[in-house]
Amino acid sequence: MGMSGGSGKSYQSEINVTPMVDIMLVLLIIFMVITPMLQAGVTVALPKANTPDEDPNIVKDTAVVVAIPDAKMYYVKKDLMPSLPALVERLQHDMKASSTQVVYIKASFNVPYGEVVQVVNAIRDANIDQIGLVADKNKKPGGGG
Repeated sequence: MGMSGGSGKSYQSEINVTPMVDIMLVLLIIFMVITPMLQAGVTVALPKANTPDEDPNIVKDTAVVVAIPDAKMYYVKKDLMPSLPALVERLQHDMKASSTQVVYIKASFNVPYGEVVQVVNAIRDANIDQIGLVADKNKKPGGGG
C-alpha cells in the first residue's frame, strides 16, 4: 500500500515535522529577543507604592507618557526634550492625537520632588488637567504577588 519495499517510486505517507519544529524554535527565539525591545518609552527606576492596579490606558500606543529618568531630562515616548517649554509644546501636540486625555508621569525615585512639581505645573499651565503619576506596585511579603 503506502510503503512497498524495494521500489524507488513509492510514496512516504508520513509528515516530516522536523523542518516545522526548526522554524518554530527560530521564531520563538526571535520573539523572545524582540519582545523586551517593544516597550514604549524610556526605562525609569520607579518608586514603590501601595497602588491599585495599573491603568490599562497607559500601555496603549496613543498614551502620552512623560519619563523623567534624571533631573532636567524629559522624555516623551523615546524622544529627549531639550527644555520644559519644548516638553509642553510636544505634549499639546500629542494630546490632540491621543484617545485618552491623561498625561502619565514616570519619574525615577532619585529625581528631586521639586523637579516633578515643575513638570506638573508646566503641564497644568498648558491646560492639561488630567495627570497620572506612575509607581511600581509593592510586592506582598512572602512572595504573594
